Amino acid sequence: MWIPRYLEAQILDAARTRPVLVLTGARQTGKTSTLRRLFPGHSFVSLDLPSEAAEAENAPEEFLRRHPAPVIIDEVQYAPGLFRHLKSVVDENRSGTGSFLLTGSQKFTLMKEVSDSLAGRASVLELGTLSLGEIRGALPGFPILDALLRGGFPELYANPEIDRLSFYNSYIATYLERDIRALAGIGRLRDFERFLRACALRTANRLNKSQLARDVGVAPNTSNAWLSVLEASGQLVLLEPWFSNRTKSITKSPKLHLADSGLLCALLNVRDVEQLRSSPMIGAIWESFVFVQIRHREQQSGRPGALYYWVNRDREVDVAIDRGGRVDLYEIKWTELPSTKDAASLRAAARALGEDVVASESIICRAANPFPMKDGVRVVPVDSLPRN
Repeated sequence: MWIPRYLEAQILDAARTRPVLVLTGARQTGKTSTLRRLFPGHSFVSLDLPSEAAEAENAPEEFLRRHPAPVIIDEVQYAPGLFRHLKSVVDENRSGTGSFLLTGSQKFTLMKEVSDSLAGRASVLELGTLSLGEIRGALPGFPILDALLRGGFPELYANPEIDRLSFYNSYIATYLERDIRALAGIGRLRDFERFLRACALRTANRLNKSQLARDVGVAPNTSNAWLSVLEASGQLVLLEPWFSNRTKSITKSPKLHLADSGLLCALLNVRDVEQLRSSPMIGAIWESFVFVQIRHREQQSGRPGALYYWVNRDREVDVAIDRGGRVDLYEIKWTELPSTKDAASLRAAARALGEDVVASESIICRAANPFPMKDGVRVVPVDSLPRN
């Protein structure tokens, strides 16, 4: 079963207007399958094959003679030397568009090479795991809690007989072996897996990096390096606070969110919907799940850098979206029927920032339908979030 992705229109548009498209995202999010489906006339080569990666790195001219444009080059981060040669090939034919479609699961490595060699020549898009809207587009009425537990990796929906926990256990093992060693040269994989589980326990919370390092038993600089690796490979998001000169007291600590709820539940050993409902982590799991839905929407609109959270000395709002100086505020609640108490942080933020700065205030929850509360606060079900 093929599940259409909202990003497909942006991918097609980028290929029509730029010579190079770089599609990033965590492993198994469907980058390669999406490109091969959208561009059946392109040839394909994967640098997961060591022989192909070695030639692309050490003999790029010969590699591109064997794989001429238009071509899809998969996992291109394994041959950083190829980027410099791509620059010269692209410059010879700047009118050619959609010539080189590149995928990679190590975003920071890719972006460095793109910035150094392909600035002005490449579009960069990020394909995450499936959003709730994409899942329900293919499977109408799919239960939200089942989607939260199963996560967003397309293979789990294309083949529903796959055991979820086995998939995630294999994913963690494969990810640790293939990507983490390459990105950070980590030798102590057991320590890193403990670190990953410790991050899961902190999802939807402000990150105390020193405490995280201390709890796992690693040096602070090691902890910082591993956080960068997890962020680079699309496994977590560090959400920065929204700064305003009207805010008197603000923290500089980011909030940590695991990027896929299925992986998060697997790391927390949540095995079924009943365990999910009764988990002491349900509020945090739900917040990270909803945050990722909002992030999907903003990425589809080309605004991924506009997401923050707001905090002062005694209040916090889960998500703040900066729209040119005006801010949409979102509180995320597990409840089905929010009360005025659930809107207290939204109202406090509006008073602190000024009504002229705050464009909207919303509570995203499990309500059956959207409805207004007093003082301009709106209740919005997670499946009623507009796509744009």
